[in-house]
Amino acid sequence: MHSAIEPIALIESPYKQKFAIPRQPRLIEEATARCVFLPNFNREEFVRGLEEFSHIWLIFQFHETIDKGWSPLVRPPRLGGNEKKGVFATRATHRPNGLGMSAVKLDKVNYERGQLWLDLTGIDLLDGTPIIDIKPYLPYSDSLPNATAGFADTRPETELEVSFSQSALTQCNHYQNTYPNLQQFIVNVLKQDPRPAYKKNRSGVQDYAMTLYDLNIRWQVIGRENKVTEISAIDSDTL
Repeated sequence: MHSAIEPIALIESPYKQKFAIPRQPRLIEEATARCVFLPNFNREEFVRGLEEFSHIWLIFQFHETIDKGWSPLVRPPRLGGNEKKGVFATRATHRPNGLGMSAVKLDKVNYERGQLWLDLTGIDLLDGTPIIDIKPYLPYSDSLPNATAGFADTRPETELEVSFSQSALTQCNHYQNTYPNLQQFIVNVLKQDPRPAYKKNRSGVQDYAMTLYDLNIRWQVIGRENKVTEISAIDSDTL
């Protein structure tokens, strides 16, 4: 009987830091990724028939938070960080065993030059996330139309308006060939309002930065009631 859990793959994701990752999968269609299989599982036999499914479940490990401890009570962002709920009543990253699950779109199964990987859409995982298991998504069983979801019963929405400075637009165009959907990707990430809950009611201009792919994106929350976000610059981290 095996007691150790061995990762089967790693995620190659545009999200290089936890900040700005959407809090649920499939909220941002432009978020594409690869699930690259590790040597012990790098054989086509493991995924034979998987291409017949449009979506899959990824069972993964919160590898950057698993050693930071956990609490039986957490403060869900959906409640503004002001109300505590039991950890098992949330999808908090700090959990007893550090495991999570995401249902994502499977675009293609690939095997080239001895390497097996999956192309995915709607990812919500940090780059380098270890994948523990993969299961096909079954609509007749996994989709429950009459289910209710308590405090998280609706898709999260924000009132943030996103605009680009002229220089940021020029930089988006510069990276168009490498990242064709970059502008819309940035817009959709910011519309999720990745700011910590305690900062959302602060007055004045707020400056932030986030990393998507190898790009450092600087932005401000300004304007009426801090509802307007302007991207001020997009620079390559490799420069």
